[in-house]
Amino acid sequence: MSVPTPPPERQSAYPHQTPPPAAPVPPPADPTVVYPAALQPAAVPVEPVPVAAAAPARPVGPSVDAGRYWAGVVATALVAALVGLVGVVIVDQILSLDLAVKDVFGTDSTGAAYVVGAAVFAVLAGGLLHLLVLTTPKPKAFFGWIMFLGTLTAALLPLTWTDKLESSISAGVVNALIGIAIWSLLVGVLGRTLRPGSTVD
Repeated sequence: MSVPTPPPERQSAYPHQTPPPAAPVPPPADPTVVYPAALQPAAVPVEPVPVAAAAPARPVGPSVDAGRYWAGVVATALVAALVGLVGVVIVDQILSLDLAVKDVFGTDSTGAAYVVGAAVFAVLAGGLLHLLVLTTPKPKAFFGWIMFLGTLTAALLPLTWTDKLESSISAGVVNALIGIAIWSLLVGVLGRTLRPGSTVD
């Protein structure tokens, strides 16, 4: 009895072609491995973005609350008029000295001349201070010098009006007190009526 032999293997129709090898699967990237510089991505240069220069802050001049300021000026005029009236009462009525006075406003009264003159001088000084604040760099310094010289002039002028030394000195003292009262009160009014952020020298 013969044993059957297995059939020969079937030859390929294309004996010279072999199947392509499978592509190798790369291993997962290891974060602890440092790769050569040639394999690292090149750094892309980033151009700096120009930043616009901030515009310099525009200096703001001092600003005054005009309503409250002029209410303070009116109150200052009232105080100056009362200082003049008290001075006339003390010198003329109590000390019985004739005050040397120039009745510019034609009041025909020594007391009225001082009251009206002091009130008008206070209003003019208030307007001058307001103008200096709006137009000059150092308004308080200019106002101080103007008030000092004006008060000194008002105190010395009576010496040229009469030969009576007591009368002229008494009038000069009253004039000086009026000027000092107006000066100090207006500076205080200005300090209280400046808007927030405003300063004056």
